[in-house]
Amino acid sequence: MKKLLAILLCVLFPTLAFAGDAGYKINYDGGSIQGHKAGEGMKLFIDGDHIRVMKDKSEVMNLPASSITEISYGQDVHRRVGAAIGIGVFTLGVGALMALTKSKKHFVGLTWDDQGKKGGMAFQADKSDYRGLLAGLEGVTGKKAVDSDAMTVKN
Repeated sequence: MKKLLAILLCVLFPTLAFAGDAGYKINYDGGSIQGHKAGEGMKLFIDGDHIRVMKDKSEVMNLPASSITEISYGQDVHRRVGAAIGIGVFTLGVGALMALTKSKKHFVGLTWDDQGKKGGMAFQADKSDYRGLLAGLEGVTGKKAVDSDAMTVKN
């Protein structure tokens, strides 16, 4: 019985570990996708010649990679003041150190023109995924990502 359980676990765990899909977790920040609000968690898949966005099990968007006209990238850096105040109530020293730390959010934007249907979207990518996501998007579209922080546009 113990051998059977050991064999089952040896087969089951590697199967479950590699059973995940190859999509990128994103948080929708806004754009042309109707019926979805900012902050919704979605998954972006880069398939050979298409870019798909899924919400749960339903497809939200499916674009040919050739229709992408621009890829942009930017960061939002801010200090963790709220967390520092919360921790500082209990331990002043740790709260002061926490106020010195910074948090970065990585945003990616896509614009497209799919046979006259123009649109765009912005989304937040995970800090461990954004480089791979940008490389994948650049690879399938042939477009170079534009660093929106380096642009000198004045509002």
